Amino acid sequence: MLKSIIRLLLKIFPRPILIRMSLIANRVIALFYMGNKVECPVCGGKFRKFLPYGYTKQTGRDNALCPRCLSLERHRLMYLYLKEKTDFFTRDLKVLHIAPEQCFYKRFRALENLDYTTGDLESPIADVHFDVQAIPFSDETYDVVICNHVLEHVDDDAKAMSEIYRILKPGGFAILQVPQDADAEKTYEDASITDPVEREKHFLQKDHVRLYGLDYAERLTSVGFKVTADTYSNNFPLETAKRYALPLKEIFYFNQK
Repeated sequence: MLKSIIRLLLKIFPRPILIRMSLIANRVIALFYMGNKVECPVCGGKFRKFLPYGYTKQTGRDNALCPRCLSLERHRLMYLYLKEKTDFFTRDLKVLHIAPEQCFYKRFRALENLDYTTGDLESPIADVHFDVQAIPFSDETYDVVICNHVLEHVDDDAKAMSEIYRILKPGGFAILQVPQDADAEKTYEDASITDPVEREKHFLQKDHVRLYGLDYAERLTSVGFKVTADTYSNNFPLETAKRYALPLKEIFYFNQK
């Protein structure tokens, strides 16, 4: 029942309104999920389970959304990767976070080592509004760019990748995770599919324009990135990965300039 309600809310309300609604609702919901079976490494919350999440029956899953900070599996994986395999939390860095996730933006802004800016086309929590295909910043401005689950929405993803590469300083890195079909060798896209219902069938969500395959690393490399494809979640003992509800099959792409 709860899964159906969440799916309906995700379909009815645009993202900016959902963000505003969730800022109030999650504090109340978290109280009903207190326990010690699962743990969110982002906020430190411990719960009897995570909330279900997903726009469709195909993408819906149980035990996905943190009731307190609203992190999903991919957010918890990224947080742990940044903490354990980069100097994100320890070195002075200039960071651009595109489409900032609620579970991150206040935490990252509070870090004294980060000069932190958020950007998005329409998000109410973004500092600057822009199209990722035309980022309004100078070349080699940022040490780090974070842009998760955005490129699947963008008509010209190569242009967006190139823009992100352009604004990175030499030696900088970008986190650019996307929905991916791990069984497909090639990315599936068809510009003639414009109907939201058909896009949902073909690309998993009504506002997606492609579904990435295992050639994603090649697409990133083609604009200049040095790409490390890491099955990072496999580094954890299975019990720990389940406690954090990490995406066990997700490939984590670390992209350097």
